[in-house]
Amino acid sequence: MNCKSCQNELMDYLFDPAMSSKTLEGSPVAEHLAGCAVCSEELSSMKKTMNLLDEWKAPEPSPYFDQKLAVMLREEQAKAPAGWLERIRERLLFNTGRQFRPALAGTFALVLLLGGGGFVGVTTLTHQEPQAASAAVNDLQILDKNDQAIQQMDQLLQDDDQDDSNGVS
Repeated sequence: MNCKSCQNELMDYLFDPAMSSKTLEGSPVAEHLAGCAVCSEELSSMKKTMNLLDEWKAPEPSPYFDQKLAVMLREEQAKAPAGWLERIRERLLFNTGRQFRPALAGTFALVLLLGGGGFVGVTTLTHQEPQAASAAVNDLQILDKNDQAIQQMDQLLQDDDQDDSNGVS
């Protein structure tokens, strides 16, 4: 067992009561802890930290906390409302984004539709199928397109015939 996998297992022993009640003897973690000073120090450090957190008590709020909070809340509500530009700025800066999610989703859908439609329009414009022609016309067009390939094949066949007539094998 390496140190990384052992340190991942240490958290289970600290937080899971079923694991912490078991003895570590015979487990790969116990064998690694016996041989590795770094991991055993990490385990003891985690135990100390957990003990300190168990001892810590949250401070009690002052007796006038609720009254002070109510006064501050009333003062904020009594302030003159900010201008529309300031309200927009605050929404953009301090917003969680929930108000803008539908608008953002709609914008992305519109961009996708326009982009996809534009792509389809471009591809169909460049790859327009010719209107149906007769078989003879289609064959002639294919021969025209493959004229260079046919000439190269003829050249290769002529070279083979010359080699055969010269006796070269």
